Amino acid sequence: MLILPAIDIRNGNCVRLVQGEFNSEIVYSDDPVQMAILLEKKGAKRLHVVDLDGAANGQSENLPIIKDMAKEISIPIELGGGVRHVSDIMLRLERIKVGYTILGTLAAEKPEVMKWAAKDYPGKIIVGIDARDGVVAVKGWMDEAIKLTPLELALEAKEAGVDTVVYTDISKDGMLQGPNIEATKKLIEETGMNVIASGGVSSMEDLKQLEDIGAYGAIVGKAMYDGLIDIEEAIKTFDK
Repeated sequence: MLILPAIDIRNGNCVRLVQGEFNSEIVYSDDPVQMAILLEKKGAKRLHVVDLDGAANGQSENLPIIKDMAKEISIPIELGGGVRHVSDIMLRLERIKVGYTILGTLAAEKPEVMKWAAKDYPGKIIVGIDARDGVVAVKGWMDEAIKLTPLELALEAKEAGVDTVVYTDISKDGMLQGPNIEATKKLIEETGMNVIASGGVSSMEDLKQLEDIGAYGAIVGKAMYDGLIDIEEAIKTFDK
């Protein structure tokens, strides 16, 4: 199981939020590039990076920082947040040179663009499925106008040629109370896709449960920054 340390960037800082609420921000570092370098040294094989300003506003000043991150490390970055147009996909993959682009709002609103991206950038498109109360939330988790279930969006992604999704239960995110094992398992079993679990991971036991249900990967954020999970140990244990 892939262990993905998370770097969430807002106003140029490495931060964590609780349930996506911007007023819950905790700043862990003012240098995301150095954080990325450190996490690679600890054994990470891929980083999960979210541009929070991009997710909320559709545009961001964080992209030069992310470009520097991609330049300074040799492992791939999967980048989410702020992808609203075809040009945003091209910018991230071709100029910023991240390894993977995560489509959230765009995948839900414009499945035809998702299909184009999966065809033109095979293996480099991941769909982010962020759910609250069983409904997909978009635009930085602030909008639930799209009445899709996580399973419906995942199956649309599969039909479009995408093989990997990141599933986040928003109610669990940043709460350190464990991931939504049941919903994650359902998504794995009913889609046959690579499912990366996000939100709520707080212990090695949580990671073991995700491994047991066949999760492709697990994102570790707040638990790593708060010292509840030794990321180096987690990588050695699960990311064989």
